[in-house]
Order: sequence, then C-alpha cells, then structure tokens
Amino acid sequence: MTPTSRILVVGGGNVGMFVALRLQRRLRKELKQGKVGITVADLDSYMTYQSFLPEAGAGNLEPRHVVVSLRKVLTRCKILSGRICDIDLAGRSARFEPPEGPQQVLDYDYLVFCPGSITKTMPIPGLAEHGIGFKTVEEAIHLRNHILGKLDAAASTDDPEVRARALTFVFVGAGFAGVEALAELEDMTADACRYFHGVNRDSMRWMLIEASDRILPEVGMSMGEWAADELRKRGVDVRLNTRIKSVEHDVVVLDDGESFPCETLVWTAGVKANPLVQHLPQGDRGRVSASAELLIDGTDYAFTAGDCAAVPDLTQPGQFCPPNAQHAVRQAARLADNLIATIRGRKLTPYRHKNAGSVASLGLHKGVANIYGLQVRGFPAWFMHRTYHLTRMPTFNRKARILMDWTLALFFRREVVALGALARPREEFEYAIKTEDADRNSRPPANR
Repeated sequence: MTPTSRILVVGGGNVGMFVALRLQRRLRKELKQGKVGITVADLDSYMTYQSFLPEAGAGNLEPRHVVVSLRKVLTRCKILSGRICDIDLAGRSARFEPPEGPQQVLDYDYLVFCPGSITKTMPIPGLAEHGIGFKTVEEAIHLRNHILGKLDAAASTDDPEVRARALTFVFVGAGFAGVEALAELEDMTADACRYFHGVNRDSMRWMLIEASDRILPEVGMSMGEWAADELRKRGVDVRLNTRIKSVEHDVVVLDDGESFPCETLVWTAGVKANPLVQHLPQGDRGRVSASAELLIDGTDYAFTAGDCAAVPDLTQPGQFCPPNAQHAVRQAARLADNLIATIRGRKLTPYRHKNAGSVASLGLHKGVANIYGLQVRGFPAWFMHRTYHLTRMPTFNRKARILMDWTLALFFRREVVALGALARPREEFEYAIKTEDADRNSRPPANR
C-alpha cells in the first residue's frame, strides 16, 4: 500500500536526522498504519557530529563514537545511501543515484531539503592537489594519520630540509573548525613527540592563517584576542590579514611574498551551501530562500533548514540565521512540527531563536566561551564546551561511549600510532605480488 503522505528527507546530517527522528516519534501511529512513509537519502548512512571532529582527530575520542548510524536510530524510516542528483519542485520528485545500479526517481508529497554545506575553496594553485579538508570524520582520521606520519618521517631522517618540510603544519581559516582543529592537533603532537627521536615542540612549526583581522569572531573581539594570544604562547604563528597565494610543489607562498616548504596544509576557510541548491529558489549567500516557517519560497509542501537555508532571523529583522549547529538543531525541531501541522491541516509556527552565544575548545583544559554576554576562558570554558556538546550528542549510546573515552583519557595517554596505510589497504598485498613476480622471473629455467 502506497502511503498517502510520502515524506522525502534529502540529507542525513544534523537537520535531516533530527527531523526524521522527531517525525518518527510523533507520527508513530500513522507510520504503523501505513498512512505515512519517510525516506531519508544521503551519501553517507550516518550523521557526523562535527563539533567533536577535532577531538576525534586528536585521538581524545574514538572516531566511530562521533557518528550515529541512521539505520540504527531511524528504524521506521527507509534509508537510501546514494546521491540526490536533481530536485523537481513542481513535479514533486527527485532523481536518486545509488552506489550501484541505475538511477531512481523518488516521488514525494512533502520534501525536507537539508543537504547541508560543503567546503568553500578558492582557485589557489596547488590547493586541489595538496590541501586537506576538515569537515568529515574521514578527513579527521586522515589528518591525524598524516600528521603522525610526518612525525615518523622527521624522526627517521637526518636531512634538515626534509625534517623542516615534514614538521610544518599550516591551517587556513580561523573560525571554529580551523582554530579547534589546530589547537587539538598541536596539543596531540606536543604530547606525542616524546616518543619520536629528535622531535620536540620547538622543532615543529604550527601556523594559523586568517584573511581577516581576528580569529573566532563568534566569541567576540576580546575573547578572540585572548585565544590568539593563548595560541601564540604555545608557539603557534598566528597570521592575520594574510592570504595564501599558492601551494605548489610542497611550498606555501603567502601574499606578503614569504614562502616556506610545507607538506601539510589544512583548509578550513569557510563553507558554502550544497550545490543541490541550484535547483531551488535561492536567497542570501546562495542558500535556499525560505520563510520563517521554514517553507521553501513559493511552496506549501517543501521545507528547508540548516546550513543550506536562508532563514529569516526574527530576533534581528533584516538578518538571516547563521549556518551553525545551534540553529540547525532548533530549526530541525520546528521544521518537523510544522510538517506535521501541514499534514494535519493546522497552523504553522515561525522559527524564532535568539543566539545563546558560542563555545570553543583550544585543546585539553583550555577554551573560550561567550554565553549570553558572559565571557569565560580557560578550564571553565573548556568544561562548558564539552558539557554542552555532550548534551547535544544524539542517543544515550553515543553519550556513554564519549564519556568512557574521556574517563579512560584521565588514566592513559593518547595513542600515537599512525595508520596511514588504511587509505591504501592493498599496497602490501600488491608489493607481495610484485616481489613474487620479480623472484619468479629471476629464477633460472628448470632443467628438462
């Protein structure tokens, strides 16, 4: 039996998962009776809690503990792993491409469009070949293995040029992602270098490059300045009003003419709406144009929220809600309730939320926070950061596992093993085949 209300959720991130979870709970009777059907389509079958990526990259948390399986929590929903290629608003259909097999057309009665954002890049020579992003759990794991691998390389050579190139780490972009990732990973290497012969904190070069005149603008001017000073005390070279000109041949060139060898460049200079928005009405900064009720402009059946949506900020007339997790989670709840109200013919409620402030981690036991105008720094801010994000982490299972990771870290040091070969799992087997072929070809022919 075809459901009378087919709901298609495009995207399984913060918004998509929380919307589907709320719909699953509040439409339990309709789902059981077959009156409603919910389909969630995303390239990944899990939701990544991105605020914990720096800790996962630094080894404070097990990477699998910062992701939530959609199939495990959305048991009453149909989960499709693949890519939505096209959205037809007027025809109420979407084109879906699975990992294998032909494309499918997904018809819907109600659409929830929340594919999120992707990394915003620039046409910098060498960036595509040498840059590393920091938006997914795969990138966080890769960056951790990459940096530990560079410590291995530096400890295994006496060549000063090779060591300098391996031990230079550049992060571009001083928002939450860039600052927290750099701070956590610098903390990790400072702890790990005791196990690498000839490598110490002074031999490593960490650099944070920001095009504007301050870092962490979300926490306010004074807290941002304090965070920059704190990083500089740890030996981090914080460059403001500076841009990257090129990253070719493992050499970073800055706009002031300075250049230096570097094999690690992490790009965290902002995000942009998912390219799927080109199929929908666009508003502020290329995001989907939406009403305060989270409806896509010109429709009464298609909803949107999160990083890809330009939602009016009713607390600041004329402004739009910033693309952050604080708004995403709250918009998800409002969107689900408004969708249910639409199905049941009730009045919709506008989304309204006044920004509560921001918290950021600067490594173990260090942080900054600006909560309702109250500025906090150091250990209290770090504790607030962990506590807040732990409460926002979905499912009791994940909360418990994260708490266990943190508890074990009180008694044991972080692991310093680089598993870079995970990205090349067949390399050793291919080497064995190659050497066997060479050995076979070098043998003298058998006497007959």
